[in-house]
Amino acid sequence: MTERLFFTHDHLTAELEVLSCTPHEDQFAVVLQSTIFHPQGGGQPFDTGTLGDSNVLRVIQEADRVVHYLDRPVQPGPISARVDAQRRALHTRLHSAGHLIGNVGEILGWMPIKAHHWPGEGKITFIRGETAQAMDAEAMQQQINQWIAADCPRHMTLEDGSREVGFGDLPAYACGGTHVQTLGELGRVTILALSEKKGALSVRYSLD
Repeated sequence: MTERLFFTHDHLTAELEVLSCTPHEDQFAVVLQSTIFHPQGGGQPFDTGTLGDSNVLRVIQEADRVVHYLDRPVQPGPISARVDAQRRALHTRLHSAGHLIGNVGEILGWMPIKAHHWPGEGKITFIRGETAQAMDAEAMQQQINQWIAADCPRHMTLEDGSREVGFGDLPAYACGGTHVQTLGELGRVTILALSEKKGALSVRYSLD
């Protein structure tokens, strides 16, 4: 099993250990003992960056391993890793913004069932709970603005491989993604549109 170092810290550089490097089509599939690279999943895109002198092109979860696909081979043993900071920061902000939208929906009696935290495609999907109230884009925007202005800190718990992430006094979500340390780092989150279809309500959002 690949240890996910980003579960417990936000480091973008680290000294890691290459366990294997296997040719895969026109790339090389690399398994590390532990990783700082977030694989695609949980509604969040994969990290890119470098392992030694090789470029990390994509990162995928395969069973209990995280597999890094590189443009050039690497040797087993110690290696320096660096995550693309700009790409990570954008995905991190998008994911944290999605959590806040989920929190607003739950306060109003809706249950989040699906999240997509991709640049230009941010969307959270809800279904009605028994006490669901009307959702209004302007009211949702005001609540999110208040939480960001309060700069609520992140809190994380990790127990028996299960990780939860929340902000301030807001309920935490089971989550394997990366998140801002405080909500002030989000900047401006904009609610773009709400649409309901076949019993599901989708909230589209973006970052400024």
